[in-house]
Amino acid sequence: MFDLGRSFVASVERSPDALAIVDGDLRLTYGKWFEKIRGIEGGLVKLGIGHGDRVMAIMQNRWEMASLHWACQLLGAVMTPLNWRAKPDEVDYCLQYSESRAIVYEGVSAEAVQGAQSAGGVPRVALDGAGGGTLGFEELMDAAPAAQLINAHAQDWSLMLFTSGTTGRPKGVPRRHQHERSAALAHIAQNLYARGERTLGVMPLYHTMGVRSLLAMSILNGCFVCVRKFDVPLALRSIQQEKITNLYLVPTLYHDIVQHPDLAATDIRSVRRLGYAGAPMTAGLVKRLQEVFKPDLFVNHYGSSEVYTCTIEPDVVSKPGSAGKSALNQRIRVIKYGSDDMDTRAPVGEEGEIAADLAGDEAFEGYWKRPDADAKAIRGGWFLTGDLGYYDEDGDLFVTGRVDDMIVSGGENISPTDIESLLSLHPAVDEVAVVGLPDERWGEKVTAFVKARAEVSPEELDAYCRSSSLPNYKRPRDYVFVDEMPKSPVGKILRRVIKEKHASA
Repeated sequence: MFDLGRSFVASVERSPDALAIVDGDLRLTYGKWFEKIRGIEGGLVKLGIGHGDRVMAIMQNRWEMASLHWACQLLGAVMTPLNWRAKPDEVDYCLQYSESRAIVYEGVSAEAVQGAQSAGGVPRVALDGAGGGTLGFEELMDAAPAAQLINAHAQDWSLMLFTSGTTGRPKGVPRRHQHERSAALAHIAQNLYARGERTLGVMPLYHTMGVRSLLAMSILNGCFVCVRKFDVPLALRSIQQEKITNLYLVPTLYHDIVQHPDLAATDIRSVRRLGYAGAPMTAGLVKRLQEVFKPDLFVNHYGSSEVYTCTIEPDVVSKPGSAGKSALNQRIRVIKYGSDDMDTRAPVGEEGEIAADLAGDEAFEGYWKRPDADAKAIRGGWFLTGDLGYYDEDGDLFVTGRVDDMIVSGGENISPTDIESLLSLHPAVDEVAVVGLPDERWGEKVTAFVKARAEVSPEELDAYCRSSSLPNYKRPRDYVFVDEMPKSPVGKILRRVIKEKHASA
């Protein structure tokens, strides 16, 4: 099997004059981009970085970040990206934990790097004259090419992602070249991508969705259009100017795009394929996206950093909320809630915990130096995703939330997703999150937090739920109106933050 370095070289040889990457005014063909990547590879060698060494990158979605990724694949080094919003203590911990041998960063992350004590012991490559660097990125890139172009094999480590760490220290998720290449090829097939595709490179390159977009485009000689930080007017201009053919975003970013006033004046006809992942999409947003884009393909990817794609629903419009069936490289099962036996499956229609087969081509092999985390998440050759879901009569998976999001009210187990999806269809509701708040009578009270786009009362929303097919025990007992929803860096609504903030009120 090809390693990723060979994959990139094959793309360069196949179409050296094809447009490969765009970042503002910078436009590079595969041939020209390859020259710069070779220089970066040589610069890493000059720094003493070798096969298997980790290289930490703390940058936004800029061409230098994408170039460093490919240079690491050629060298056999392990790309180790970190959220560019990370604080000094996070940089310090992740640098030591991953045993990274160098840091590449820019101005937006310079303060965090300078504040991380352990960063003083490794080379620090700074972009745009950012403070605290031991050399500049231009100096790194101007090095002579490495003596040997390709230094990795399919079984070598390619990438280490970090989980979000919302309930503790981040965990490293190491992935081999074969994992990453298999995931990219499946991503191409499951989205029906063609040569010359153009994607909006806005999902962070420290996140599995951003990496997947980069690899998929490069393997099939497509174009990766960098959007360094999500900004709706910039995203819309990029779609129109660069004739973007596919979008792969989290639901929140889609929501922001279709709600923005610039949308009406933007030519979006080039976009023919929509894909989303990272969180469930409400029925209201599915309907709106179908009306706006009229895509040829609208795909829901359900997966994780550990197991890239678990399931695929290739026709979101016909079955909103469905995560579909197992992806090309995976097997999935729903384990009875609370069971430790991987063979005890939940009956059709009953919620349980979703598990993925670790023999899958895209699946990781365990967390980086965290046997405690492995013991919790890996059982009998299966990865416990921490997600809840159920199979319907057609054999399609529905993901209903995180195990930690489960609401136990009046002795009933209630997941928030179907309640949120229903409320999202109300014309006055812009965004909604449902959580369980402590209650003396119910144990937890189903509470809906609503960001409204028009005047609406709790009584109206309650009547709306009562007139629907939503079971009465799932009906929210309280409504709280908010101006904004707390969100993760990649746009997920953080139910946990909402619950913690309001649980003691």
